[in-house]
Amino acid sequence: MKLGVVTEFDAAHSLPGYQGKCAHIHGHTYQVEIVLEGEVGEDGFVMDFYQIKRLVAEALKDLDHSCLNHILPNPTAESIAQWIAERLNRNLEGTAVRLSSLKLWEGKNKWVMID
Repeated sequence: MKLGVVTEFDAAHSLPGYQGKCAHIHGHTYQVEIVLEGEVGEDGFVMDFYQIKRLVAEALKDLDHSCLNHILPNPTAESIAQWIAERLNRNLEGTAVRLSSLKLWEGKNKWVMID
C-alpha cells in the first residue's frame, strides 16, 4: 500500500555557471510530495502519518530558510531531490516502509520526480 505527505520549505540558491538570471541568488518555496510504500501492519497502519511527518521534517531541517549553495555545490532541482531522497532513505532504515517516489516542486509550475 502507498501513502504520502506533502510539505514545503523556503530556501535560496544560485546556479553556478548558469547563463541567465538563475545564476544570481534567488529564492523559492519548494513543495515536496513524498510517497512511501509498505504492508499494513497488525495495528492497521503502514506507518503513522505523524511518524512520517517527523522523519520528513528531520530530512528537510537543514534546507529550510537556508542558502542551498552551502549544502550542495550545484543546487539544481534534480540534485536537491536526490539529496532529500538520500536523507529520507537513511531515516527510513529499520522501518517496514520504503520511499516509493519523491516529487520536488520548485515554485508553482516546475518539478522533478524520483520514482
